[in-house]
Amino acid sequence: MSHVTYHIVQHDGGWAYQVDGAYSETFPSHDAARKAARRAAGEQRVAGDTHGIVYEDAGGQWREEMSDGQDRPWTDVEG
Repeated sequence: MSHVTYHIVQHDGGWAYQVDGAYSETFPSHDAARKAARRAAGEQRVAGDTHGIVYEDAGGQWREEMSDGQDRPWTDVEG
């Protein structure tokens, strides 16, 4: 099982959560960003359907694979 951490950080004049280098929208307070991160982290743990996915990897190659809807990450929020 993979692990994903949502980090609460100052961003663009407010607060945001950051996951794997990507920022959420900006929130006016640390508390608002933390609540949003907790909600997003919780949603990421919810099982879903198995689907085929297509994505571009870090090297610019397009990949196709099956995404098992039961294989959800362990998540947490820091900050």
